[in-house]
Amino acid sequence: MDSVIKDKLLFPRKDASVFLTQEEIKSADEYCKNYVSFLNNAKTERETANAACALAEKEGFIPWKKGAEIKSGGKFYFSRRGKAVVFCTIGKKSLSEGISIVASHIDSPRLDFKMMPLYEDSSLAFFDTHYYGNIKPYQWTGIPLAIHGFIARHDGQEINIQIGEKPDDPRFFIADLLPHLAEEQMKKSLKDAVPAEKLDILAGLNSAPGENGSGAVKLNILRLLYEKYGITEKDFVSAEICAVPAFPASDIGLDRSMVGGYGQDDKVCAYPSLTAFLSVKDPEYASCLVLADKEETGSFGISGMQSAFFSSFINELITAEGGSAKECEVFSNSFCISADVNTCRYPLFKEALDEHGEARLNHGVVLFRYWGQGGKENTNDADAQTAAALIKILDEAKILWQTGEGGKVDAGESGTLSRFFSKLDIPVIDLGVPLLSMHSPFEGAAKADIYMAHKAFTAFFKRR
Repeated sequence: MDSVIKDKLLFPRKDASVFLTQEEIKSADEYCKNYVSFLNNAKTERETANAACALAEKEGFIPWKKGAEIKSGGKFYFSRRGKAVVFCTIGKKSLSEGISIVASHIDSPRLDFKMMPLYEDSSLAFFDTHYYGNIKPYQWTGIPLAIHGFIARHDGQEINIQIGEKPDDPRFFIADLLPHLAEEQMKKSLKDAVPAEKLDILAGLNSAPGENGSGAVKLNILRLLYEKYGITEKDFVSAEICAVPAFPASDIGLDRSMVGGYGQDDKVCAYPSLTAFLSVKDPEYASCLVLADKEETGSFGISGMQSAFFSSFINELITAEGGSAKECEVFSNSFCISADVNTCRYPLFKEALDEHGEARLNHGVVLFRYWGQGGKENTNDADAQTAAALIKILDEAKILWQTGEGGKVDAGESGTLSRFFSKLDIPVIDLGVPLLSMHSPFEGAAKADIYMAHKAFTAFFKRR
């Protein structure tokens, strides 16, 4: 068959190393240097929100105040308790003609401290944890951990904690059973080999000065925390403290074609959506970037997408514009990309993946219309018109893109933010970066795919 006809009929997968020019590959590498830096400085949702707001303020964005005057080119951001942020650039068109929205989540799986985490057993002090998000517990043993936290004291003082990231900082870890004595443990399933209640972090060994006997080691840890941060055991109750991997993000592979690091679900989409949003100075439509919290636990809570923080902010914008537009009109005329990661084909785990439809590393951003569970339960399942509109934007901008399935049918379940925007009657579809080792302490993504995400979101915000 004629090659021209074949090119017209087929939708072949294209490798980025062939699709991109050498100059574009170099640009992708340069772009990811800043991304790696961002990953290393934003391991929690609070740190990510703070970093994003700092970048936006450099571009002239100011905190939103209810009743503020808005006009074309206006730049605002609305922070929800420092854990979720909505950024908005006012467009040339009225809000009634719709908003261009890209939404990512900035929380990642981790080990949260319990409300009363510190205890002593056998002259060892431990931090008791409750895992956050869907993890494989065994992956969190035997690796260096850092402690990140935010404490709101009853006297109004707010304290940030970070231990384990600087070269001379102490680090932490969760000890596992040595293999010589683990015969019974190794007979168990991976899920049961390390029970979640055993994911407790070793905090220290030494007794408090002048103390001995039961409780002396725990008291010493409290003493050290008080001396450095001025906190007491009661302050743990109003604290958000977690353990995250202490190792930094870095280039991966001899060819440096990938980025490896913790928390790339979903910062590998949140960062490109942020840089794209900030790069579009004068959009035709009002543009919003949503960086949401709590996605890994169902999007509940006041900083999650099941709350009203986004719709409340948009209603305040409508009022500031004059109030002639209706919320239902604004939302139904809007267009949203849920920017989240997808699985990718990996030959060592073929049994769980769709051989024909799975996304591949280094083949561009992944467009996926559905995910969910079983018979597409709990999924948005984007309509054909929305898919076609996004494909048009991607093709016109010469974006390398592919499709993804998220694993074999009935192999598992998952979800994205798209379902919460569809509840608002906003046309929405998923577009993101394929990711290896999703939800593990160290995830991998291709630099070309990350760069394509930035270009894709930029093209979306420039739509007319």
